[in-house]
Amino acid sequence: MPESGGQDTQGHISTTADAKAPGAVASAAVRRTSLLVTLVLGGLTALPPLSMDMYLPALPEVTDALRSPAATVQLTLTACLAGMALGQLVVGPMSDKWGRRRPLLIGMVVYVLATAVCAFAPDVELLIGFRLLQGLAGAAGIVIARAVVRDLYDGVEMARFFSTLMLISGVAPVVAPLIGGQVLRLTDWRGVFAVLTVIGVLLTGVVWKWLHETLPADRRHSGGVGEALRTMGGLLKDRVFTGYMLAGGLAFAALFAYISASPFVVQEIYGASPQTFSLLFGLNSVGLVVVGQINGKLLIGRVSLDKALGFGLAVITLAATALLLMTSGVFGEVGLAPIAAGLFVLMSAMGLVLPNTNAQALMRTPNAAGSASALLGTSSFLVGAVASPLVGIAGEATAVPMAVVQLASAVAALLCFLLLCRPWQRKNERLAAASGHPARQK
Repeated sequence: MPESGGQDTQGHISTTADAKAPGAVASAAVRRTSLLVTLVLGGLTALPPLSMDMYLPALPEVTDALRSPAATVQLTLTACLAGMALGQLVVGPMSDKWGRRRPLLIGMVVYVLATAVCAFAPDVELLIGFRLLQGLAGAAGIVIARAVVRDLYDGVEMARFFSTLMLISGVAPVVAPLIGGQVLRLTDWRGVFAVLTVIGVLLTGVVWKWLHETLPADRRHSGGVGEALRTMGGLLKDRVFTGYMLAGGLAFAALFAYISASPFVVQEIYGASPQTFSLLFGLNSVGLVVVGQINGKLLIGRVSLDKALGFGLAVITLAATALLLMTSGVFGEVGLAPIAAGLFVLMSAMGLVLPNTNAQALMRTPNAAGSASALLGTSSFLVGAVASPLVGIAGEATAVPMAVVQLASAVAALLCFLLLCRPWQRKNERLAAASGHPARQK
């Protein structure tokens, strides 16, 4: 391997051998490979939403094929999401101890095997179990992609690269249900997992060939999971950090209530085809991406993050209220169009909430960004996993449980933001955090 950062003779992405600190600025050679880095890490970032959302149009078919209640089949989503949540707590410290490449390749191989078994699952219980394993293994891509970016980039370049990865992770849910809907036109729900298996094999090959180790041995540590958990416990003692974490996690619960319930609401209750559902799901994801880009390109620097976040939470609460009134019959019989409009507004407003809660929380933890990132991701996935089965407790004939979960989550998120973060009291804290010296908590 060459001494300077860049690519070795086999085309592997490498890092500067004598990096002096984590997050050292990438060399010019590494910057020239930015497109390759983007494609590899973008694929890793996109794999979890592909695993979740390609499967959504097939949920009603799985319910019929495996002769299981809708609430039980929705546990296949919960299991995958819970696996992604717990896997981040394990894989993150593993990659700090053993480097990025080995845990990532192990995770990818396990992901491929678990996904292949899902394609042949004879009953819902086995499907739930291997969806959990699929999520645990898929978490490696989420955590290690962020870690590799920290290894290769710093400062503004790192922020820009993260923005690109966020855009990719936002586009993936747009494409995934569209692909899933088209796969269902050619085969059954098992074909969706077959396609995911092929994607996993291809991505594993790309990682093996082009993603070399980015964390030199002299920058690794042996703290492991125990140290990471102790660090996370200290972060939870920060009232404001916890407020942003809970606000973001509860907002994610409202989003995941939509993800897990919408296949039944749109297709079973309002009679849309899998292809129509896929188009509506893609449109909502486009709304989230567009608003997120408006937040990043236009609002940041002109409007405080807390104002944008508060506005987004208010819009989500209003949209969830409108959905509850419509689904409960207050306005009489409503068609698919008003419901789709309410879901579009709710989803789009997530583009103001999710990135800003993460940014505000991470700015309070300059010396523990890795542990904070894992904690934020894990809490969001776990809260989303709890929300998933709740939307199906009343069966497939009503959308009221979805709206109730969304409204309860939105109100709770808004209260956490107001009562724990107390944005009106934090002008001095924001100034202190910007200077790199967070103010002491009261």
